[in-house]
Amino acid sequence: MILGGATLFAARPIAIRFMAKEDFARRRNVWIALTATAFLSPNFWWFIAIAVPILLTAGRRDPNPSALYVFLLQVIPPISTVVPIVGVSRLMTIDIYLLLGLFVMLPAALRVRRNPDAILVRRLQLMDYLLIGYGIVIGFYYIHSEIAHGVLFESTITDSTRRIFEYAVSIYVPYFVISRTCITRQLLAEVLAMFTLSCAIMSVIALFEATRGWLVYADLGRSWGIEEKINIYVMRGTTLRAVASAGHSLALGFLLSIAFGFWLYLQRFVESLRRRLCVFALLMLGLLAAYSRGPWIAAVCIYFVFAALNPSGKSKLVKATFVAVVVGTAAYLSPLGARIVSVLPVFGGTVDDKDLDYRRHLINRAWEIVKDNPMLGDQHALLRMQDLRQGQGIIDLVNTYAGVLLGSGFVGLFLFLFFILLALSKAIITARSKGKSDPEFASLGLCLGSCIVGMLLMLENSSLAVGPQCIFYATAGLATAYAAIGSMKKPPSPKSGQRMGSKGA
Repeated sequence: MILGGATLFAARPIAIRFMAKEDFARRRNVWIALTATAFLSPNFWWFIAIAVPILLTAGRRDPNPSALYVFLLQVIPPISTVVPIVGVSRLMTIDIYLLLGLFVMLPAALRVRRNPDAILVRRLQLMDYLLIGYGIVIGFYYIHSEIAHGVLFESTITDSTRRIFEYAVSIYVPYFVISRTCITRQLLAEVLAMFTLSCAIMSVIALFEATRGWLVYADLGRSWGIEEKINIYVMRGTTLRAVASAGHSLALGFLLSIAFGFWLYLQRFVESLRRRLCVFALLMLGLLAAYSRGPWIAAVCIYFVFAALNPSGKSKLVKATFVAVVVGTAAYLSPLGARIVSVLPVFGGTVDDKDLDYRRHLINRAWEIVKDNPMLGDQHALLRMQDLRQGQGIIDLVNTYAGVLLGSGFVGLFLFLFFILLALSKAIITARSKGKSDPEFASLGLCLGSCIVGMLLMLENSSLAVGPQCIFYATAGLATAYAAIGSMKKPPSPKSGQRMGSKGA
């Protein structure tokens, strides 16, 4: 509460540049209330009982529910519990993402559907069909998880229906709301700002964890009687990798790298150089605390792609290179320099280099299995991958593309990649068309496009789950909304856009 409250207090002057003061205050209070509720609740059901009315009220009052949604994505870690039901093993698995989908985004989607002035709502677009199609495919074709070593959980129609429902609420509904309600650049920027603020809070907590050797949220699930399947106290060499509320250090790095990409656009509206540098430094230090190589590389990629795509690309790229050299040199000469170099094989680092060998073996083995069932994959793939079992007793599919191929073959991979590449092309094409007439609006599209490129890069070394999965599809929704704004002859005013997501709509 102290770390998060201090961050929210310090960030207020920046945040209110992108939103009304009362909206910031309401969202801040919701974050504080949910955080306090989480640590004071004796179990998850008490948390849900208190959180649901808070979320319903906040979502109904918020003029931009998408901003509230991304801000609360990591208010608590991705702890989940099973909802029991008589006659069936379980009704569903519930976590913070499902709660936000059900009680913030689903009511917002219903309000949008009832709004006679809603833009592009009553007809589905190609991206909707791709996302819906992908959800249906992975509802039936997915890698069956292990009950025990060599024993898999067999799917049923009930299980597939449950998976499709959870996908619809956690993935499609948020995409639908974001792509339909963020109809002005002000609303888009507000969503980017709120997500960046949530990551700033996690960065502060991550720095505390890395320096004190104590994971703040580690015992929350245990206090609720929910045992973690994986030990989140993960060391890299002799250094503890921070987690904050992301659930895993790799997920934390993924989220912070995207927040860094958002900040590349948002910082232009902050006049104070000191504040701009403070946010930049905070996100970078949070990334270092997560100690994940993939997000480091992705952040650098986002930075250079954003500079290269700029209308004045050559000069921006030269400037970006100079800044990168200065920052890199400063990091190398700092006390953290040796730790950073030690995990980068390109500089001769050998710490945890076995992880890279594991990833290479995973890709090779996955390809051998996929060749036997290329169209729809092999849902029993884990039975053929027993030699890849990690020290924690799991087979870690730490490659999203390999996981999609194994679970649903090239059919699933086509739907997945076509969807996100279409979002990327929409953002880049629209930004290019506005480069001369509206450079500030073009910069927003380039920011979204650069972040999508960074995410596609990170997916090669991470699984798409929990928070990263939510922000992945949310960013696609932002790119879709951005393209829709760019195609309007006369974009609506901020007030009409805010009314669209408000209670009155």
